[in-house]
Amino acid sequence: MATIAFPGYDVLVARDALDRTGEIARHVADAHRFAIITDDTVGPLYADRVARSFGANRVSTLTLPAGEAHKTRESWMRITDELLASGHGRDTTIVAVGGGVVGDLAGFVAATFMRGVPVVQVPTTLLAMIDAALGGKTAVDTPHGKNLVGAFHRPSAVVADPSVLATLPVRLLRAGLAEAIKHGAIADAAYLERIALALPAVVRDVAGAEMHDLILRSIEIKASVVQRDEHEAGVRKILNFGHTLGHAVEAASRYELLHGEAVAIGMVLESTLAERIGVASQGTAARLRDIVARAELPTTRPATLDAAHVLAATMSDKKSRRGTVEYALPERLGAMAGEERGWSIPVPDADVLAVLA
Repeated sequence: MATIAFPGYDVLVARDALDRTGEIARHVADAHRFAIITDDTVGPLYADRVARSFGANRVSTLTLPAGEAHKTRESWMRITDELLASGHGRDTTIVAVGGGVVGDLAGFVAATFMRGVPVVQVPTTLLAMIDAALGGKTAVDTPHGKNLVGAFHRPSAVVADPSVLATLPVRLLRAGLAEAIKHGAIADAAYLERIALALPAVVRDVAGAEMHDLILRSIEIKASVVQRDEHEAGVRKILNFGHTLGHAVEAASRYELLHGEAVAIGMVLESTLAERIGVASQGTAARLRDIVARAELPTTRPATLDAAHVLAATMSDKKSRRGTVEYALPERLGAMAGEERGWSIPVPDADVLAVLA
């Protein structure tokens, strides 16, 4: 068992931690009732198990359709209406059981229901365990882009049980590796090389020591960044590496690409962009492309996605300022550029379009 501290809460990583969710939630949140929010993929696998950890008559379960297409204001409205109709009030704690979509949406519900109630995050995908469930960002998508309506709302605890990864489809496991690769690329070149050596075998042995160490190190890296800048006013922006073009590619694909797949493409494109504008040392993009490929993740913009369309999608990104999109770009693998500019570098559209093309 390992416990990693974030500002104001802890992340517990342990096999079979799912069965301790009720105990942990009662310890960190003074609640009379609990509401599990899950989706129709994860719910049948794990919602009852989590509910049993709370005991009888203390918890209700609300289920969403699975998928990014349902991380919307309409889903937020339906969930909050269901909570009100079932008598939940300010003495409620939300328990998010699922991947990044569920965690983002349930966190936003918790941030806004009764002007804010506690949330315990129980991530069930690799991507959620090492990234999405951590750091207190919550949001829903709009037709204009991802995560454009949201709030910072710390979880009261995060309960990560690596044993649940045994039921995760291989494609989703690989998508989660994109965020691990990102953590190495922004902060720890040695960790990035350890990931490269473990690929692709780590995907076949989710219960092994290498996967356990990967989860812990990624959480540690994210914790170290969030502790320095919880609300993304400065250094936390480096966690956006790969996400500006990644979000644009993801949206342009109408979410046929998984988030991690889109981030993998985004990291390769953005490291290429960093070299093009003279920010990154030569060879940075080629090495990163090689590692992404070893994870069996995509490295290029799908030919079906028009480059101009992808570029246009970046203008709706939260990182657009005064009509220019800003990027988190590497100086080299393991270190990010732009500290003197607040860790965010404006890039002309012409350079971005050249890389996309």
